[in-house]
Amino acid sequence: MQHAHVPLLGFAAASGTGKTTLIEQLIPILKQQGIRVGLIKHSHHNFQIDQPGKDSFRLRAAGASPVMLVSTHRRAIITEIVPTQEPNLDEELKLFDQSQLDLVLVEGFKAERFPKIELHRPSLKQPLLYPTDPDIIAIASDELLELPEHLPNLDINQPEMIVDFILKRFMEKL
Repeated sequence: MQHAHVPLLGFAAASGTGKTTLIEQLIPILKQQGIRVGLIKHSHHNFQIDQPGKDSFRLRAAGASPVMLVSTHRRAIITEIVPTQEPNLDEELKLFDQSQLDLVLVEGFKAERFPKIELHRPSLKQPLLYPTDPDIIAIASDELLELPEHLPNLDINQPEMIVDFILKRFMEKL
């Protein structure tokens, strides 16, 4: 990834495996370790970040793009993608301020080339992704799996174990 200025780590899995839930658990543990974490999430939905009737929505609907909404607490930049197209992670990284970050977690973009932890729950009866994705560096599962030696088997229900793996793999280089 040409526009990645800090380490990237993705989480790849079938829908319903618990990517968001796990990432939500990992972030506070990483922050307790002093790691400044950013996140990029790919959505397959036509989401609205602002709401009908609000000024920012009305101004965007009138044709302004981008629209920046700013308060004392946060900022959001809403840009229409015309023509609509599947986002490219490296292009999105170009727009993502990484200057105050140590690590960017990525949910989705599983077809792109960057390090990923695969999440797998055998009870969902989905195939493992690692045989066709050389960028998978570990698998987190709720069952012990028979994996090649080079792939650590992490416990999806022990976020501290996953954070230890992340710290050893990515943060010792800082």
